[in-house]
Amino acid sequence: MQPYTPESLPINALDKAALFTAVGEANAALARYDGLLIGMVNPAVMLSPLTNQEAVLSSKIEGTQATVEEVLEHEAGQEHDEDKRQDINEILNCRQALILAKGSVLDRPIRLSLIRELHRILMNSVRGENKEPGQFRKDQNWIGSPGCTIEEATFVPPSPLQLMDHLNAWEAYLNSEDIDAIVQTAIVHAQFEMIHPFKDGNGRIGRLLIPLFLYRKERLTSPMFYLSAYLERNRDEYYARLRAISQEADWSGWCAFFLRAVTAQAKENGATLREIMALYEVTKVQVRDITHSPHSAQLVDALFDRPIFTAADIARRADVPKPTVHKLIKSLLDEGMLDTVRAASGRRPAILIFAELLNTLERKQLV
Repeated sequence: MQPYTPESLPINALDKAALFTAVGEANAALARYDGLLIGMVNPAVMLSPLTNQEAVLSSKIEGTQATVEEVLEHEAGQEHDEDKRQDINEILNCRQALILAKGSVLDRPIRLSLIRELHRILMNSVRGENKEPGQFRKDQNWIGSPGCTIEEATFVPPSPLQLMDHLNAWEAYLNSEDIDAIVQTAIVHAQFEMIHPFKDGNGRIGRLLIPLFLYRKERLTSPMFYLSAYLERNRDEYYARLRAISQEADWSGWCAFFLRAVTAQAKENGATLREIMALYEVTKVQVRDITHSPHSAQLVDALFDRPIFTAADIARRADVPKPTVHKLIKSLLDEGMLDTVRAASGRRPAILIFAELLNTLERKQLV
C-alpha cells in the first residue's frame, strides 16, 4: 500500500447543501452549551468532572481500561497492579495535556510547537515513551492489525519526507477562514489524523485539538468542550468515516458525522453540567447546615474538584487546617454524605468518596 497523500486545504468537494441543516443544528447546540459556560461562577470546579472523564474516554478509545473512579483512587493512594497503573498514568498524562492546552491557547494561536509540547506530556513515562515524545516521526508507520506488514495495512500515513510540508499546510489552515467553524474543526481533526505525525498518541492529540480550535474560532468562551464520549460510543463509525476519507475522499460523510457528534455531545454535556451545578447548590447548603463551618464552601469546591480523597489531600486543596478537616469529614461521614473506599490502617490514611457526584456522571452515561 502506498503512503496516503492528504488533500489540499480547504476541501473544495464538500456537499455544502447536504450539510446545511446539520451545520445549523450543531451551531445552535454548541451555542446553548456555551451559554452554560458563560453563566458559571466557578467553571474550573464545575468542569473538573468532565475533564477527568474526557481524559478517561479519549484514552479508552486507544485501548486503556481504567475508569474515572480508579484514576481518582490512584491519586488518593490506592494501589493497583502494574497494567492498571500503566493505564492510569496514560490517563493522567492526557488530563495534564488537556489542562496545559486550555491555558496555552487563551492568548496565542495553535502552533506546531504547542502540538509537540502536548505530545511530550502525553507520552511522558508511559508505554509510548520510546516513541519519541514531542517529536514528529522520521520513519514510515502504518495502521493495521497487530504485527501486520505495510502491504497488509488498512492505512499508511504520508511519507516522513513530505510530513513537514503537510503539517505546515495544516498549520496555515488553522489560521484561515472556511465555510463554518464547526465544519472547519471537523476538517482540522481529520486531516491531523490522516497526516498521523507522531509514532503514537495521534488520536488523543487530535481529539484534544477539537475544543482548542473551537475556542480560537470564538465558538466557545472557554476551551472546554469534550467529544470523546460520543466518539467512544460510536467508535466503529468514527474510524469508518476516517477510513472513507483516505479510501474514497468522502469528506462530506465525515463532516456530517462530526456535526451529529457535536450536536449530540453539546446536548449531553449541557445536561450533565446542569445536573452537576444543581448538585453543587444542594451540596453547599447541606454541608453548611451539617458542619456550621466557615470553611464549608472551600470544602465543597474540593469535593467537586476531586471526589475521592484523603483528609490530608482535601486539607491541602481546600486550604483548611488538618484538625478542622478531620472534624468536618467526621460530620459528613456521620450524615452519610461521604463513604469510605479504604479504611485507615496504621500509618495508611483512609480514602473517602463523595459518591453522589460520581453517581451523577454514571446516570448520564459518562462513566
